[in-house]
Amino acid sequence: MSGGDRVGLAWRDELAAQIFLHLDSIDHLEIIVEREMSASHRRLDALRDLACQIPLSLHGVSLGLASSVNVSDARLERIARLVERVQPDHWSEHLSFVRAGGIEIGHLAAAPYAPPTLAGALRNLERVREVVGALPQLENIATLLTPPGSCWTESEFICRVLRGADAAMLLDLHNLYANACNSDGDLFAILDSLPLERVASVHLSGGHWEDGPDGRSRLIDDHIHDPPPRVYKLLEALAFKVPQHLTVIIERDGRYPDFAALLEQIARARGALASGRTRRRVTELQQVA
Repeated sequence: MSGGDRVGLAWRDELAAQIFLHLDSIDHLEIIVEREMSASHRRLDALRDLACQIPLSLHGVSLGLASSVNVSDARLERIARLVERVQPDHWSEHLSFVRAGGIEIGHLAAAPYAPPTLAGALRNLERVREVVGALPQLENIATLLTPPGSCWTESEFICRVLRGADAAMLLDLHNLYANACNSDGDLFAILDSLPLERVASVHLSGGHWEDGPDGRSRLIDDHIHDPPPRVYKLLEALAFKVPQHLTVIIERDGRYPDFAALLEQIARARGALASGRTRRRVTELQQVA
């Protein structure tokens, strides 16, 4: 990779043997926080050893940062212990709503893009900083609708949170793609509307089209299909638009293909990054000439 960009995989135990066999082809691994909360000392030691061999990040899925409900101190303390034990390159979490009144809704949802949610998210992030010692990179989520009560767009809300907390972004390009498809939005205009200067990491994944009761098809982010071509085009566009190094992670949660196919996806992501970087350098040279 040129320019310090990295491309890797989300760790899944089902892929462990092949990951170890092909570490020389993988730049980064991402570990799910919740799967390691109750891990044995032996497993945590193994993760720490792995973090010494290859850049490794921790990725959370259940904090519920985008909410007027306060995040759990007990949950934060467990994350803090995990971060301290594993010593990851960085950690990340979704900018989402997941619970209220003691009820877990069972998935990542978008809360209203409105001042009360912004205030709650910023308060939660300040508490995260106090307990864990470092803010997570914040990930955009997939949603089938604009939350009722919203007064901003998703991009405006994300910008306000990231800038208000002075946080970095984990940009999920398939989530962006799915939201654009489902809202008939302009894919690359939405990309441009985000605070791209804050993007540090990228997720690539896939999904499937599903017919709704209204007869309209919607793109569902499911992590069990290959990233579609438009997602790689988005990655190329991002690499053209930003100067900072990017860590790109390919996510897969089931229906695992032959590992050679995942290595091919890593190579394709590297190619998209390289193409975007080359175009950027050419443009910069033309501007100087």
